[in-house]
Parts: sequence; C-alpha cells; structure tokens
Amino acid sequence: MSGLKQELGLAQGVGLLSTSLLGTGVFAVPALAALAAGDNSLWAWPVLILLVFPVAVVFAILGRHFPSAGGVAHFVGMAFGPRLERVTGWLFLSVIPVGLPAALHIATGFGQALFGWHDAQLLFAELGTLAIVWWVASRGASSSANLQTLVAVLIVALIAAIWWAGDIQVAAIPFPAITDINSSQLFAALSVMFWCFVGLEAFAHLASEFKQPERDFPRALMIGLLLAGTVYWACTVLVLHFTAYGEDRAAAASLPGIVVQLFGVKALWVACVIGYLACFASLNIYIQSFARLVWSQAQFKPESRLARLSSRQLPLNALNLVLGCCVISTLAIYWLEINLDALIVYANGIFIMIYLLCMLAGCRLLKGRYKTLAIIGGILCLLLLAMVGWKSLYAIVMLAGLWLFLPKRSAV
Repeated sequence: MSGLKQELGLAQGVGLLSTSLLGTGVFAVPALAALAAGDNSLWAWPVLILLVFPVAVVFAILGRHFPSAGGVAHFVGMAFGPRLERVTGWLFLSVIPVGLPAALHIATGFGQALFGWHDAQLLFAELGTLAIVWWVASRGASSSANLQTLVAVLIVALIAAIWWAGDIQVAAIPFPAITDINSSQLFAALSVMFWCFVGLEAFAHLASEFKQPERDFPRALMIGLLLAGTVYWACTVLVLHFTAYGEDRAAAASLPGIVVQLFGVKALWVACVIGYLACFASLNIYIQSFARLVWSQAQFKPESRLARLSSRQLPLNALNLVLGCCVISTLAIYWLEINLDALIVYANGIFIMIYLLCMLAGCRLLKGRYKTLAIIGGILCLLLLAMVGWKSLYAIVMLAGLWLFLPKRSAV
C-alpha cells in the first residue's frame, strides 16, 4: 500500500496530464515549430504523437500494473534493483535547481507582459507563485486535479474562441501534400516540439492516487496525450494563419498577439492569465511529483520526517523540502544572474535519460507487444539523446556520478 489517499478519477487525471503537457509550451512552441518548418509543422504534430505513442503506452502499462508514488524510479527498481532505483530518483530530483526556476520565470513573464514587472517585482511574483503551489498542493491531489481540469477547459475555450473569431475553415488549412513535405524542416520542428511531451514521467508519480489505477491511469494518460496534441496542432494552425511568428518576434507573444488582433488590447489580460495558469499547472504537478518521490525514497527509513504523511495522507514534509529547495534555487539564480536558457538545455537531457531508463525497465518487466513497444521507445530515446548532441553528456555524467558516488544505504 502506498499510504497516499486514492481520490483521483478519470476526468481529473486527464486534466492533470493535459495541463502538465501544455504547461509552459502551449503559448511558445507552436510559433517555434512554425518558424522551423512553416506549413510542414502541421504534419509534425501527428508524426510526433505517433513517435511518442510507444513511450506513452509503456508508461501507461507500467503505471497500471505497478502504481507507486516512486514513479519511474519504482519501475526501474523493480527491473534492476534498489541501487539503480535510488540513482534514477536522484537523477529526477537533480532537475529541481534548474528546471523549476526556469518554469517559474516563464510563468511570471506573463505578469511582466501585463504589468511591466521587472527584477525584484518578478522575484516576488515567483516566490508568491511558490506559495500558491504550496497552498494548492497541501489541499491534496484531488484539489489540484480539479484546478488543473478547469485550466485545461480555459485553454481549450481560448483556442476555440480564436478559431471562431478568426473564421478558420478546416478546408483552408494549408496542409502540404505528403510528397511535398520537407523532411529536414520536419525533423527540425520535431526536435523543438518533443519537449511538449515531457511530463509523462511526472504524471507517473500520481498513479497510486487514482481510485482505480488499473483502469483509469492508462486511460487518463492516453486521453490527456491526445488532447494536448490536438491543442498544440490547433495553436499551430492559428500561428500559421495569422503569421504570428518570426525571427524578430518572441514566440510566447504569438497567441497573446492574435488575441489582441481579434479582440482588442483589453483582452490581453485574458490570454496572460490563461498563460500563467497553464505554467502554474505544470509547476504544480512537477512539485507534487517531486514531493511524492522524496516521500517514497524515504520509506527505507520509516522514522524519518520525510517518510511521514499528514493527517490528510499527504507528504507535506517532503513537499516543504522540495519547495524550500525551489526558493533557495530561485534566490540564488536571481542574485547570481544565472542564464536559465543555457542551463535548461542540460535539464532536457536528464528528462530523456529518465524516459530511456523507463523504457529499459519496460523491456525487463513487460512481455509480448508491450515489450516490443518498450524497445521501440528506447530506440527513440537514444535518438533524442543523439539530437541533443554533446549537451546530453551532462545527463550521462550525472547518471554515472550518482551510480559511483551515491552513498550506499545501511542495512535496516
């Protein structure tokens, strides 16, 4: 038994995953994809979903059969033993000092666009966002799921409103003929777009909190994946239709710019609020996932404060630790004026490595066609590591360093 409260239903799971995948990317990535591939980016989204499908199925099946707050680390532990389980857990946690402050910075950027915030004002906005995350997370997974389902509805409603006001006709969408697809542009777009589907590993930590994990977790994962992919494709149609992209335009300003064009400047706050909520949703699920991982890793030492649950069956001590690390990292990055754009690329390699470890665990734990899908997913992850290039060495070095130097647990 995980000890965590089982309170999530199918609709809540779909809301959690879809907002996790949309998160910080829904306003920016369609414009980046259009810039990289033009009309070819309309084909890139269906291709990407097909490529991610084997990975998603493996996550879904592992989560159905082995639901745990440990997520990928738990799957890896079942396949390869406790040592690699701990290494995988710490590898995921190593994203906290870089990935979460970067997401915070993107989220508060909407406040900058709306109110002209700078420097200390943005810092206080980031710390305030962390405080809100703590409040939401301390209410339980169900409260977070309800909030994020509402955010997903708002995102879909915004895109639908723009399609309606812009009089977008499906017949007029400029789909290139298959024979006219530029493969080099397609691959360039795919390399940008893959990061939209980083979030499956965070969702895996919530598998044990579904009321019926065997039934609803895989369904929520696949429906959420398809919903997020559809929203990204619809956003790309808009960006191309309104030519809301270019070298001289900020990618994150593409959808807000379309909103202003169609509905006037007064409507800008609607786009900014929804953009902030989308980023907040992604932050929320990651912080909750980190907290559950810390709690699950602390179970080997039951007397530890981190291994305890609150009266509402929540890992509050682990949550406080994760948020404390976020606060320290945010303050350090602000005071040292560290370039987050340069650091986040290295964090991307960590995510691919975690996906690869999950696929390897699937190869060991699954049979039949699911094992075949795990092998295909593993090959895809290796190709993605190659696409990241020499910067993927950071993830490889981190994995090797943790394996060699992470202290061994004393026998209980």
